[in-house]
Amino acid sequence: MADTLAGATPDAAPAVPEYPMPRDMGCPLAPPPALGPLRDGKPVTKVRIWNGSTPWLITRHADQRALLTDPRVSNDDHQPDFPHVNAHRAAIAPHTPKLITNTDAPEHTRLRRSVNAPFLVKRIEAMRPAIQKTVDGLIDTMLAGPNPADLLTALALPLPSLVIADLLGVPYKDHGFFQENSNRALDSSLTAEEASAASRALGQYMDTLFREKLDTPGDDVLSEMAGRVKSGEMAHQEAVNMGVAMLIAGHETTATMISLGTLALLRHPDQLALLRESDDPKFIAGAVEELLRYLSIVHSGLRRVAKEDIEIGDQVIRKGDGLLFDLHAANWDPQAFPASERLDLSRPARQHNAFGYGPHQCLGQNLARLELQVVYGTLYKRVPTLSLAAPIEQLPFNHTGTTYGVKCLPVRW
Repeated sequence: MADTLAGATPDAAPAVPEYPMPRDMGCPLAPPPALGPLRDGKPVTKVRIWNGSTPWLITRHADQRALLTDPRVSNDDHQPDFPHVNAHRAAIAPHTPKLITNTDAPEHTRLRRSVNAPFLVKRIEAMRPAIQKTVDGLIDTMLAGPNPADLLTALALPLPSLVIADLLGVPYKDHGFFQENSNRALDSSLTAEEASAASRALGQYMDTLFREKLDTPGDDVLSEMAGRVKSGEMAHQEAVNMGVAMLIAGHETTATMISLGTLALLRHPDQLALLRESDDPKFIAGAVEELLRYLSIVHSGLRRVAKEDIEIGDQVIRKGDGLLFDLHAANWDPQAFPASERLDLSRPARQHNAFGYGPHQCLGQNLARLELQVVYGTLYKRVPTLSLAAPIEQLPFNHTGTTYGVKCLPVRW
């Protein structure tokens, strides 16, 4: 028998990859380079997360869609083996009330139904003229101000903050407060105590506002929920926590997509020209879907836990095992999107998983789509000479939040 090196194990198991995986900042818009080989060779594989646990990583588009609609897969983050995104989420999960973000049917169905109506396509589409007016006003202000400017603070953050504040009935004058605390509540680089303090601040703010809606309701989502509380359909604390969740989700992801989508288009001038020259609403809507697919900004993965044993491919996921769904890997799956590494605004990309899939698909997806259609259909026509005012290598990227994007986007015209 051949000798082996001292300390070596002839049949040692391969190392379990760490997750999340590092990006190649030479290609900052692409998914981490290690994801592609995993998806193509081991699409259901164990990875190691921050606390040393080893949930399953699901990377293929078809596998994600099968599991995200499987009733044996749970979104209940109160379970002990749930693969939380960071220590803060793990610490507060046992004390977090039941929301649409952490429940399964039938409780999830009841809660989702209680807030679904304002986000249906017909009601959201009725907001298009108002959103168009807001976008035009923000662009006017940017063009009248300093050149270069930061697109993030000039347009990307104000637009969704204004829209969600108006929809919910939250005073926009408080946007600095809820933006800062939303970011801190989701920042995995902070301590659990720091993130918890931000979450409490948001909860206290929303509770005060909601009590005002109970006394003097208006024409907004919080007032609709106040009516449901009065009729006994919702608990007071359920409504408060739902309001916080919608406030956080309603501005961060869209702001990231506006800025990162613009960066992607400036890096692909041929595709930007197609968008700038088109007046076809269907083409603009399709371009939004392709940018959502290409960027897949929710980079911490969707997280679930198995309620029963599940066979998928040649693997068996055991009851209690955690599952991670990397959306970028699935949206760059060549089996679902040929030449997936290419940004192609003519591609039919609506089947992407950028908003998740199944019963927990993003509640605000119709609103996000509308805001992005208006921005992408307006900005590059209004400012045809828009260009980056700094090399991409110098742009600061956010790696620690729920979404991956730029912390600022300097542009000139």
